[in-house]
This record gives sequence, C-alpha cells and structure tokens, in this order.
Amino acid sequence: MTDHADGTVEEQVDVVAHLVERLRADRAETDDRSPVLVCVDGLSGSGKTTLARRLVHRLRDGGARVRVLHLDHVYPGWDGLVAASVLLGEQLLPRLAAGRPATYPSWSWVRDSPGPDVVVDPVEVVLVEGVGSGSRASRAVADLVVWLDAPERVRHVRAMARDGEAYAPHWSRWAAQEDDYVALEDPQAGAHLVLPTAGAGAVPPTLGA
Repeated sequence: MTDHADGTVEEQVDVVAHLVERLRADRAETDDRSPVLVCVDGLSGSGKTTLARRLVHRLRDGGARVRVLHLDHVYPGWDGLVAASVLLGEQLLPRLAAGRPATYPSWSWVRDSPGPDVVVDPVEVVLVEGVGSGSRASRAVADLVVWLDAPERVRHVRAMARDGEAYAPHWSRWAAQEDDYVALEDPQAGAHLVLPTAGAGAVPPTLGA
C-alpha cells in the first residue's frame, strides 16, 4: 500500500527517517546484519537530492552508518537511465541485500566517458537517490521506496536553476526516457511512500502504522 505525506521538507524528512529507524530497529531485534535499503525516486527536479541530503544528516545524527549511492554517478551518459536502473535492480541491490559489497562503473560527465569502478559497502543504511531507483526489480529488494512528485513546470524551473546551461539542451531527451520508465515500471504506484514536493505546506504528515 502506498502512503502519502504532505508537509514541509523537514516534516517529510521526519517521516522517512522514522520509517528507516523502525526498519533498523527490526533488524536489531532479529540480529539481521543486512543493510536497510532505501530508494528515493522521482523525475528530474522533484527534490530527490535535497531530501536525500537532509535524510542522511538526520540518520547520521541518530548514530546510523549511511552510504549514499547517487544514480547521477551511474548513468552512462544522457541516454543511460534504463541501463543504470537495470544495473541497480538486478545486480547492485541484490548484492547489498545479501550483505556483500556492490561495484558499479562510474561515469565522468566532464569527459563523457566511463570513470573508475566504485565499491558500495553494505553498511547499516544504503540510500539510493535518482530517477530509476524505484523499478520493479528494485522494489522487490528495497526495504523502502519513496517517490517524490511535482508538476513538470516546477521541476523544470528547479532543474534549470540547479544545472542551467549544461542541462537545458538535454531536458527533452532525458524527459522522454523518464516517460518510458514511468510507463514501464509505474514507480509511483509501487512506492511505499509518495511525497508531494511542488510546494510544501504546513500540514503535518501522517502515516499508517
């Protein structure tokens, strides 16, 4: 079942952090040493990086060891959304769930070519951030999948303010891949939690037990 949580960014971070801490507590009770796998998905400009950054700070302040995997470092170029999503769901997350390190080939956006391999260790919490992280394959392995939702006009303004001229020529090209991903994987419907991020109000978020 998908829950929805409105509210400010900090209130939404509170909600996600609470769910992660519950998952950590469950692990501790059963002496399960596998990492809690969290995927923060959403289309470009929806606020994934902002939420993930604040969530990491919140969890680390609470004593958790957290490793972040940004899919921006995995996409093999401007046509690489599907490739990164498949790699994550079929190889990286299953290895991490089994308590094993996962290695991915990074991508250099400056050189527009592959970079060095990067190893992700299965620490207490592994947080994956990026569009494509909530595929069906990933959902079968991840403990918590969060979808961030905002209208295209809002997302476009954010993306251009963030990446400006470097992103502008590729917006439509990337958006077409996002559309295909959504049509194929239906990540919003499959997420455990949906966070509207167009304009956070002051309504405290609530979730079922």
